[in-house]
Amino acid sequence: MLRFLTAGESHGKGLVVTVEGVPSGLSVTKKDIQNELARRRLGYGRGPRMRFEADEVELLTGIRHGRSLGSPIAIVIYNSEWERKWTEEMSPEPGIPSKVLTKPRPGHADLSGMLKYGFADARDVLERASARETAARVAAGSIFKLMLRELGVEILSHVTQIGSVEAVLSELPTPADLELIDSSEVRCFKKDVEQDMVAEIKAAAKVGDSLGGAAQVLAYGVPVGLGSHVHWDRKLDGLIAQALMSIQAVKAVSIGDGVEVSYKRGSEAHDAIFWDPVSESYTRDTHRAGGIEGGISSGDLITATAWMKPLATLNRPSIETVDVVSKEQSFSFKERTDVTAVPAMGVVAEHMMAYVLAQEATRKFGGDSMAEMKRNLTSFINNLGSADSRVGEG
Repeated sequence: MLRFLTAGESHGKGLVVTVEGVPSGLSVTKKDIQNELARRRLGYGRGPRMRFEADEVELLTGIRHGRSLGSPIAIVIYNSEWERKWTEEMSPEPGIPSKVLTKPRPGHADLSGMLKYGFADARDVLERASARETAARVAAGSIFKLMLRELGVEILSHVTQIGSVEAVLSELPTPADLELIDSSEVRCFKKDVEQDMVAEIKAAAKVGDSLGGAAQVLAYGVPVGLGSHVHWDRKLDGLIAQALMSIQAVKAVSIGDGVEVSYKRGSEAHDAIFWDPVSESYTRDTHRAGGIEGGISSGDLITATAWMKPLATLNRPSIETVDVVSKEQSFSFKERTDVTAVPAMGVVAEHMMAYVLAQEATRKFGGDSMAEMKRNLTSFINNLGSADSRVGEG
């Protein structure tokens, strides 16, 4: 089965990701991965690291002449600051740090990790807990996106909220709108809200504070039948929710109109089913269920929203904490930080969604090569007795 594992610390020599289960014959280049990593660095309100972090990528194994071999793929993303600043502080060789961080940040993994693993220095926790780790996820996710594209699936995201500013949409963006979204300073599809979001970020930055928000992920062209209703740990919505919740600082996830429909009556909460005799397929004109019913993809557009809390590291000493050595009341230490990372979180969420869908597509359609996997998908669709298993997008 498809899976991936990341390793590395925020200021270590580099991040490593190993991807296992990718079928042979998938076209993969370093540029494909670098393009997605560049998208992760987008967004007004990001810290200075984003301006010089080039995400130097090296493909180590599993790719030959631009195509996957079916063997594990290993990728390294080198830290451009390693030799200049961090070789001593983050060295794996025996030694002592130049500065021990003893004032954990509330809202971060610092204190819980220190207590769990018996550390006296918060850096032993924060380096791995840092959202820098998501660069490795995006590197892996770029491969999953390529797999899904071969199967006719496209994934995009857009920011729907930053701080108190919310973008209320009358229509959802499509894959054709991705370039427009990425050109936005805050990756917002609704242009008349973009400058309000920027102003909100500027106001928070002026006082050294941070902002949270939300991003929606949309998956077009997902075939019916991914996931399962027969076991709790096979439900597609549960898998997507877990994947998105695993992103650093994400504290809530909604599938479709999951929150909104809880206020409605049943007669208004579900997606009516229609038959289109022209395409000989089932259609729906609403997306309230987010494209998943009973833990199984319905063939409709899949939508999920992730909510991110304000970042725990601020540019001013304002959150009280305790020094773990002296036990005196103090303020948490400061690391280099963003005012908000919601635009980047949306990009990471795309790649986590891609992982779940690619994993379930591999489970459903199998195959040692992409050619075999595509044949299996085609056979499945043909055996449904309709022209296509994908429900119309409304």
